[in-house]
Amino acid sequence: MLVLPTQEVKFQIDLVPGAAPVARAPYRLAPSGMKELSEQLKELSDKGFIRHSSSPWGAPVLFVKKKDGSFRMCIDYRELNKLTVIPFGLTNAAAVFMDLMNRVCKPYLDKFVIVFIDDILIYSKDEKEHEEHLKEILKLRKKEELYAEFSKCEFWIPKVQFLGHVIDNLGIHVDPAKNESVKEWASPKSPTEIRKFLGLAGYYQRFIEGFSKKWPNP
Repeated sequence: MLVLPTQEVKFQIDLVPGAAPVARAPYRLAPSGMKELSEQLKELSDKGFIRHSSSPWGAPVLFVKKKDGSFRMCIDYRELNKLTVIPFGLTNAAAVFMDLMNRVCKPYLDKFVIVFIDDILIYSKDEKEHEEHLKEILKLRKKEELYAEFSKCEFWIPKVQFLGHVIDNLGIHVDPAKNESVKEWASPKSPTEIRKFLGLAGYYQRFIEGFSKKWPNP
């Protein structure tokens, strides 16, 4: 069995005082879902990512279909989240991981590396420089024993979609899919819907000339 390395950033869940363990009954799964669950649990166990537990806490599992047709196993932690000190519950795992990656990649941040949650972008001026940058980061990940799923990695791409933008050698552009979302947006009928639309439009204000003048003062 793979022994996972010890990392410098630790993750723990702080509960509100007096919280009692909550164990939710598992969701019903079709035979195909049970087969998928068994296979994914075995893979995670073989890799050393999970182990058998006798914890009084329990949360149900469900599957979400991914774009490639495979299934992502998700755990419904809503009951646990109600008892955690941090309002956003287990979603702080992403912040902890980002903290780790920022520490590990610190020498290269804003030089040729960007880290956002679980995405790492490596950018370069030309192919030769990019090859060196890739080697540096791959060696660093090997040294720190940080593993990546190869199917989720993309190398040597001239254009990338990132945070609602398309980035290439000509600069940063609005993702065309977001343009379509704005065009198809239904007319807001409440203050909440107006705020949502302004939030989306405001995110792209750098691409809209005279943006601040296009909206009436409240």
